[in-house]
Amino acid sequence: MLISTTPNVEGRRIVKYFGIVSGEAILGANLFKDLFAGIRDIVGGRSGAYEKELRRAKEIALQDMEEEAKRLGANAVLSVDLDYETLGQNGGMLMVSASGTAVLME
Repeated sequence: MLISTTPNVEGRRIVKYFGIVSGEAILGANLFKDLFAGIRDIVGGRSGAYEKELRRAKEIALQDMEEEAKRLGANAVLSVDLDYETLGQNGGMLMVSASGTAVLME
């Protein structure tokens, strides 16, 4: 499955549009990750735990979007957009959503 942020692919022709497909992932933050991230905020550096969770949420959202496109008969998803939001009291949850246009390409 081809997944691209571009609306077309050079040398390939779209033969059918299936419409918008999407995938979402919502992950909760762990208390210990929050504690260590707070310490890093004070002393500087990157929060590896948060970066790992962010990548995991992105992968889940993209995989869900891809599975929806496959069910429709698409072989590509174009114009993909990723959105990141924090949810819950004190931003304790992370939501990643992926959406794009499912197409059949030659």
